[in-house]
Amino acid sequence: MEAFPRRNGVLHAGEVQLDALADRFGTPLYVYDAAIIRDRYRQVTEAFAEARPLIAYSVKANGNLALLHLLAELGAGADIVSGGELYRATRAGVPGERIVFAGVGKTEAEIAAALEADILAFNVESVEELERIEATAARMGRVAGIAVRVNPDVLSPTPHEYTRTGHADTKFGVSLAETPALYRRAKASPHLEPVGIDMHIGSQITSPEPYARALAQTLTIVDALEREGIALKAFDLGGGFGVSYQGEPAMPLRALAELVIPPLRERGLWLILEPGRFLVAEAGILLTRVLAVKRGAAKRFVVTDGGMTELLRPSHYGGYHAIESVSDPDGTGAEQVDVVGPICETGDFLARDRTMPVPGVGELLAVRMAGAYGFTMASNYNARRRPAEVLVDGRRVTLIRERETFADLVRGEHIPEPDPT
Repeated sequence: MEAFPRRNGVLHAGEVQLDALADRFGTPLYVYDAAIIRDRYRQVTEAFAEARPLIAYSVKANGNLALLHLLAELGAGADIVSGGELYRATRAGVPGERIVFAGVGKTEAEIAAALEADILAFNVESVEELERIEATAARMGRVAGIAVRVNPDVLSPTPHEYTRTGHADTKFGVSLAETPALYRRAKASPHLEPVGIDMHIGSQITSPEPYARALAQTLTIVDALEREGIALKAFDLGGGFGVSYQGEPAMPLRALAELVIPPLRERGLWLILEPGRFLVAEAGILLTRVLAVKRGAAKRFVVTDGGMTELLRPSHYGGYHAIESVSDPDGTGAEQVDVVGPICETGDFLARDRTMPVPGVGELLAVRMAGAYGFTMASNYNARRRPAEVLVDGRRVTLIRERETFADLVRGEHIPEPDPT
């Protein structure tokens, strides 16, 4: 299913023109298409249908309650990395038995909240964390399901060094050598239950091959534990399935499934997947309006009302997002420009050295593939108000997050009273 098609010269979300949404809700504006999310979820479920996996949506990709609720209704669980994401997931209707808790720095309060929610498992990333989970579960009279996140020392070919999480130099996971001891500790504890094993080797991976290498490494641990009498039930493959930002191939899900399912089936392991970007990236678009077109000494700048405070990926990761006019362009022929925002930072840009039709002042631009790591990484830097978010489902339009007000910017702040002395 095509995301945000152009009909009669105008980009649409569902049956709704994007320019009409910008006129109604203002800009910058995030727009999501529910039909695209359903379609991408269907692609994952069909590719891995034989395994009947738990699809634990990675909440960090986009945590809006409306999107979480939509995915929960489809049957998705949640991969969370904080107490706040736990709160979002449960409030959106994700049941505890479909939640896995990842992340290297879980606090005692977060662990307690997750135990209260009866989550499926904690993905454990250190011996200290295992001890903290055990102590918290003992204090609460609970049994915590655990899956050690193995670091298989596989360097994935991702577009940026920050998104490679399965090699030895990252903070994530437990080494292959250290992993068995954590399972022995868990097996011996009345307050821990080893339910599975976990790996996550990176983000925006477009080839099944790194997964195959990491899977083979991790299954050696599963087999060794089985020989010791520690039988696991689930294998969490993680997420990171790549999408096409710039014409590159997306992850071939069926090919990945053909590599993953047979060895897990042989061992009777239930499959857990943690896609985030794959489900929501294409389903989101950022609308921003041109404020100025200025020529500097060396290049031309298209200044828009949205920038790094709305979409950080270009500045932080060097991420590419296609940018086009919502309506047939009013501007001049194609030139090489920088599309920049209004933030007081040289690093504030949506695109650099991009060849595109030069838009006119007031023209509405669409920044594609903004559904993942878009709003969720937005900030109030420069005292900017975070934008509104809208969900389109066919002809139905729902404001799923109001634009922040100036009062929102200072909520919770207090000026000290004058000192009476």
